[in-house]
Amino acid sequence: MSNQDPTAGKARIDVQGLDAALRPRQWHEFVGQERIKKNLRILVDAAKGRSDPVEHILLGGPAGLGKTTLAHLIAREMDTTVRVTSGPAIERVGDLAALLTNLQPREILFIDEVHRLSKLIEEVLYPAMESRVLDIMIGKGPSARTIQLELPPFTLIAATTRIGMLSSPLRSRFGNTFRFEFYTPEELVRILTRSASVLGVSMGADAAATLARSCRATPRVANRLLKRCRDWAQVHGNTAITSAVVSQTLALMEIDAQGLEPMDRRIMSVIIEKFAGGPVGLQALAAASAEEEETIAEVYEPYLMRLGFIERTPRGRMVTERAYAHLGLAAQRPQTLLG
Repeated sequence: MSNQDPTAGKARIDVQGLDAALRPRQWHEFVGQERIKKNLRILVDAAKGRSDPVEHILLGGPAGLGKTTLAHLIAREMDTTVRVTSGPAIERVGDLAALLTNLQPREILFIDEVHRLSKLIEEVLYPAMESRVLDIMIGKGPSARTIQLELPPFTLIAATTRIGMLSSPLRSRFGNTFRFEFYTPEELVRILTRSASVLGVSMGADAAATLARSCRATPRVANRLLKRCRDWAQVHGNTAITSAVVSQTLALMEIDAQGLEPMDRRIMSVIIEKFAGGPVGLQALAAASAEEEETIAEVYEPYLMRLGFIERTPRGRMVTERAYAHLGLAAQRPQTLLG
């Protein structure tokens, strides 16, 4: 018996355009972050009424919660385009100058990982954001001079997972700052249901609820796991994503019922086995876990802290009794440090 493709008879979406297809295109399609949406809708409607660009916006919060998606949605609502770049990609003043001088009136510049901009680049942004001018130094030494270029009206939308790393002068130049929160299981079920419809695959309510509990409260993870469930269903001849399909897929990927992946468990195990439960500094933890410091701090740690498995103290990271219980280990008694 040949395998049946659960997307048979549906419009096929090429791999490159898949993420774009799953991205909400209208306000009502964007699930969650209700407070942020209400504020942004007022900002957008007011700006449209005045034929002005939206004031500069800073979006903070863990990765995968929809910051980039909202930037694209704002661009659609403003009937303009968005140019996407990232902090690490803007290495020189010339890189930023090229981006700014090529913007069209009312266009949006989206900078992801804005906390990774150098201080020099930040300083060039100040007058661009405040006065729509770009100061460029021509020449070197005594003959050097500064020319000032006028920029068209534009909106800067910046996203960061580490808002505290931005300098105070840069933060203060954003007219609007919003912090994204993790999603509830109910919100993730709605996201998964919509995404399954876009993919053209059938998924029951029980399956969506099961998958939602293992998505790290993050839409990006939810859509990634949904695609893996679709693949598993297709290869094994299932015409729909059922709870059994979800369970088999998660088991294959070594993702447990709380959404923890192998690296999550490794981080907790390292703190317990090599550092007696902590405290341990981020640098030492990264070296012992064979993972980058930034990845631990931005990808794994926020969710582990949300679940109450890890605590951050002035002396470093510590695991909690919940972590011991989740790993099936007996909790160690805290050691008294003499000094």
